[in-house]
Amino acid sequence: MWVAAAFLSALLLGLYDVSKKRSLRGNAVVVVLWLNTLFSTIIFLPVIINGELGLGWFEGTPLSSHSGTLGEHLFVAIKSAITLSSWLCGYYAIKHLPLTIVGPVNATRPVVVLVGAMLLFGERLNMWQWGGVLLTIVSLYLLSHAGRKEDISFRHSRHVWALFAAMLLGAVSGLYDKYIISTEGLEPSFVQSWFCVYQLLMMTLIVAIMWLPKTRRDSFHWSWAIPLISIFVSAADICYYNALSSEGSMIAIVSMIRRSSVLVTFTCGALLFGERNLKTKALDLALILVGMILLAIGSVNG
Repeated sequence: MWVAAAFLSALLLGLYDVSKKRSLRGNAVVVVLWLNTLFSTIIFLPVIINGELGLGWFEGTPLSSHSGTLGEHLFVAIKSAITLSSWLCGYYAIKHLPLTIVGPVNATRPVVVLVGAMLLFGERLNMWQWGGVLLTIVSLYLLSHAGRKEDISFRHSRHVWALFAAMLLGAVSGLYDKYIISTEGLEPSFVQSWFCVYQLLMMTLIVAIMWLPKTRRDSFHWSWAIPLISIFVSAADICYYNALSSEGSMIAIVSMIRRSSVLVTFTCGALLFGERNLKTKALDLALILVGMILLAIGSVNG
């Protein structure tokens, strides 16, 4: 069952990226992201109420939570700031770049997490994992050449730099998750629910400063893809935590399966948004996926 949950999480993550791309057409990044945090907070409000009042609504499920201490809330607030920074950069990038480039770059995040774990937690890479890292680096180099055909310079484009910043900050968030959940013992449902609240507060401040003063110049158009962002990412995370909490599940396999969301993103970029240079990008994507498989094999055998 945990494998099925991981694949469902990957599908939902792919649809999450597609919803972001559609929602950002003609809309300001900060407004769409604010609405995303608002809808996500509404979705997880029952989890927060249950945890704070000890109602026992979700006992025995991945949504079971508790009332946190001040220190635990501080940990979650820090995570919210890290993840929100990643999302701001990622939304900015996905608005201006093809999904067929955004997806493969985002799929390399496990490599950064693995290297970060090696540096911060003293983990050591085996030959399988080194093979995955090197293959991913080669695929990114080839992807940069595909980008040139669309006048996208990996070296000079601020949108590409924003994409890599989002990927790196997302990897930092993943490493931080490992610390606060594994070392500090925070419940995933507590982190996931309150992190939405703190993000909403931060985004409200950002919107008030960056968007409200210039609403006449930066119009907003409603799209039903906007609430789908929150629905897809929330459901994807629930499936992810459910997979991890299942007996016998392996985080290396779950993480690798989650990265297969790039197949959904890539396909929708081609079919829904009419993106170009698909053959070249498909080869780069295949190399990245092989690299992820090598990382998973190395993690299991390690």
